[in-house]
Amino acid sequence: MNDQENVEAPTLWGLLVERARLTPDRLALSDQRGIRLSFEELRARSERVAAGLRALGIVKGTRFAWQLPTCADAVVLSMALCRLGAVQVPIISLYREREVRFLLEETQARWIAIPRVWRGFDYQAMVTDILEQGELELGVLVVDDGLPDGDPDTLGEPPSDPDAIRWLYSTSGTTSHPKIVQHADATLVAGGTGIAVAIQPQPDDVASVPFPYAHIGGPDQMVMSLQRGIPQVLIELFVPTDVMQLLRDEHVSIIGGSTAHYIAMLQEQAKSSEPVLASLRVMVGGGAPKPPELYWRAKAELGVEIRHGYGMTECPMIASGAAGDTDEQLASSEGAPVKSCEVRIVDGSGSPVVSGVDGEVEVRGPMLFKGYLDPEQNAVSFCDDGFFKTGDRGHLRSDGHIVLTGRSKEIIIRKGENISPREIEDILATHPSVGAVAVIGLPDAERGERVCAVIETNEGRAPLTLSQVQQLCRDSGLMVQKIPEQVECVEALPRNPTMKILKRELVERYS
Repeated sequence: MNDQENVEAPTLWGLLVERARLTPDRLALSDQRGIRLSFEELRARSERVAAGLRALGIVKGTRFAWQLPTCADAVVLSMALCRLGAVQVPIISLYREREVRFLLEETQARWIAIPRVWRGFDYQAMVTDILEQGELELGVLVVDDGLPDGDPDTLGEPPSDPDAIRWLYSTSGTTSHPKIVQHADATLVAGGTGIAVAIQPQPDDVASVPFPYAHIGGPDQMVMSLQRGIPQVLIELFVPTDVMQLLRDEHVSIIGGSTAHYIAMLQEQAKSSEPVLASLRVMVGGGAPKPPELYWRAKAELGVEIRHGYGMTECPMIASGAAGDTDEQLASSEGAPVKSCEVRIVDGSGSPVVSGVDGEVEVRGPMLFKGYLDPEQNAVSFCDDGFFKTGDRGHLRSDGHIVLTGRSKEIIIRKGENISPREIEDILATHPSVGAVAVIGLPDAERGERVCAVIETNEGRAPLTLSQVQQLCRDSGLMVQKIPEQVECVEALPRNPTMKILKRELVERYS
């Protein structure tokens, strides 16, 4: 085995041990706080922290929540919990008291790790308020005081069951309350393997994690890093003007994230006649739709491909643009299903449809979650043959690539005509004034629903008028029934902490 060979293991801790054995001195991660750890240093530090946690009474099966920014401490703590076999409850750092209280109560967490203060918000005061107002029995670890340290010889053997439920993630909260999603090491490793196989990172690549590490994309990136032996640059808050020098210094070649990160890089490039990040080779991500126009802009202005993917908290990776895909495939689809993921498209009666026909997307595979914590939610979410109903709509192309056209609940029904918001959004995204757009259906006495486009205007550009929007749609050949009848221009669209646009809020605002 050479130092560029992939490693395989059924658990995240097993992956770290194997990678540390193979390339002990290679950089594993760095962060904005100046911490740099090799793979062996990451393994050794995580094991000492695991021993420190064990001395606090945290053992296999203990439910441990952590709400930390994307930094080295978050990774070390998470890997230490993997070593113990604790059940982790990652909480995105932007969540506040209402969401955090709900997640702690729902998961019955017994510990939480937090910063004292981060970005001006007092997490310790928040947790104190939660404890004073409820009946939670909760140990609190403030990581500013340092992670606990102990003797690894006090630890027993690491957990070996990859299918045990050891992760309780929450959905992104576009509904009134998040759902609790149960994962095992095996499901997360399968998801990360899917992205690694699709992206095909090279031995000298350096990747970045510019999104919350507590997001389901965190283990995707970590598995890819451990399997392929590539470093990760951890970014607490992705503001290009603030982090660009760090990206240059670390020679970042793969930027992960979402559509918002692609747009931010393009906006940064627009300020310069020289490449703003000469080492950049590819951008990858998911979590939000990618208009084809965004791909072509990245190719023209940044000189790189976007290998956009499709996944969800319940199934970390479903499809991804891959090395070897054509520009047309990368621009106009979410890629082909990743390794070991099965995808089918069904009609309203649950029968599979042929390629090119829209329907609901259903998925099955080793990366699929182990069900919701609430068993009642499982009954309506799974088919008898194990396929999961994603709630997304789309179709499979003849080349096997997936095209998403929206959420089933977001379909606009205007005078009995089903209208996909995604089709209209992709057209409007081609205009230089449009930074982001959400097309929604609003109640209408005559039509049932009317089509409304809510546009986030690019800085320095004039907002589009209704007549301009309608002309753009007509020029694209869009059928008359789909052309927006209302336009609202805003400085910023409402988004959740994972950058998904909150269409429900827009419907409430403009109804």
